[in-house]
Amino acid sequence: MTILETDICVIGGGSGGLSVAAGASQMGAKVILFERDKMGGDCLNYGCVPSKALLAAAKLAYPDPRAEAIGITTTKSVNMAAVKAHIDDVIAGIAPHDSVERFRGLGVKVIESEAKFIDHRSVSGGGYTVRAKYFVIATGSSPFVPPVEGLAETPYYTNETIFSLTEVPDHLIIMGGGPIGIEMAQAWRRLGAKVTVVEAVSIMNRDEPRLVEILQQQLTDEGISFIEGTAISKASGKNGQITVTLSGKTEATLHASHILVAVGRRPNLDSLDLDQAGISYSKAGITTNPRLKTSNRRVFAIGDVSGRQQFTHIAGYHAGIVIQNMLFRLPARVSENAVPWVTFTDPELAHVGMTMDMAKAAGYNPIQLIVPLAENDRARAEKRTEGMVIAVTTKKGKILGASILAPHAGEMIGTWSIAIKAKAKIKTMAAHIAPYPTYGEASKRAAGAFYTPKLFSPRVQRLVRFLLKWF
Repeated sequence: MTILETDICVIGGGSGGLSVAAGASQMGAKVILFERDKMGGDCLNYGCVPSKALLAAAKLAYPDPRAEAIGITTTKSVNMAAVKAHIDDVIAGIAPHDSVERFRGLGVKVIESEAKFIDHRSVSGGGYTVRAKYFVIATGSSPFVPPVEGLAETPYYTNETIFSLTEVPDHLIIMGGGPIGIEMAQAWRRLGAKVTVVEAVSIMNRDEPRLVEILQQQLTDEGISFIEGTAISKASGKNGQITVTLSGKTEATLHASHILVAVGRRPNLDSLDLDQAGISYSKAGITTNPRLKTSNRRVFAIGDVSGRQQFTHIAGYHAGIVIQNMLFRLPARVSENAVPWVTFTDPELAHVGMTMDMAKAAGYNPIQLIVPLAENDRARAEKRTEGMVIAVTTKKGKILGASILAPHAGEMIGTWSIAIKAKAKIKTMAAHIAPYPTYGEASKRAAGAFYTPKLFSPRVQRLVRFLLKWF
């Protein structure tokens, strides 16, 4: 066993781990990186990248009913093998940026193996024992497969395997109505599959209910079936012939060709031997303080494995926090009040901060500002008026959150995220100049609605009439 000494040892080559390794190495630290599977992690290989490539294909395949209203008639067909090739090509195009070769070129020693803690400041793997000043655990998460009777013996897909399909399923049952399940529901429906979503509670229950309702109606109009308040209690069958039993609000038996399990993710902890290093953890993930430090002062945990919000951009944000703590001894802390998230359906559903219900639960007496896209000229020109912008503020104009349902909501939400992070008041959002015509104007108009009751009040009208008398 070869013994290596280093400044920083990163365990996991996903987006967060790679950000730490690249940043620390380029700043002068000696870095060793362990990765047991594919560089780039879930996001590149099984998550964000392939799912968005599939959604792009599905959007082009969709015979949009607005086309005929605008005067366009088209006929489309789907070559699923070519779609699969497109997904593979997108991954291959990005992969060199995350490759072993690139990171070795940056000065990082990459060990293609899993790593296990053997004591408070050492790990082993790949024939090496590594002692480091600091460790960063960035092992991510994996699809959670619930203990449903018969499911283990039944062919099923997760986000790690669904993108391998080269044929469109006849009937896809999706277990779970969260962001992954809903994105895949629309993608596969638009590619030609019959799709049924089974959700134990209600779909998209972290997002603004009013916008979820609009989105769900859009998806229903596209032909997706939803069964809520219901769980899959039993599964059986073989490839192409799947049977599931439903229990709850709906009691029934469904038959399908494929089943996708999308009920959440679990942190990758099992192979780390955390107890050997005195690192506290639970089923939710590794326990960390606001600086992302674990119960072992030498060890940090970032991204999905830290038990916090599971987004690729959060892992990247965490990387910056731990680099400041490790390299510069700055007491940088995580702040989660301005974390945006997007469900990349068509239209997109984006959110940052609090919804109205969250604000009330937090003790605020909030104001809700709403602008339907029906009042936005760009949306009217493109016949995309089904969404809206909803902002939540205090009575003094502090921005608490925003939710957007729109074709480009993922781009629009960034403005609100910056405003919340900068502690800007709604006045700043109302005063900025939005180019015309854009969907972004809806955000400006929502902010401006904060002042409407006072600006057009009888009191202001009397003041204006009084002032005009002197000219």
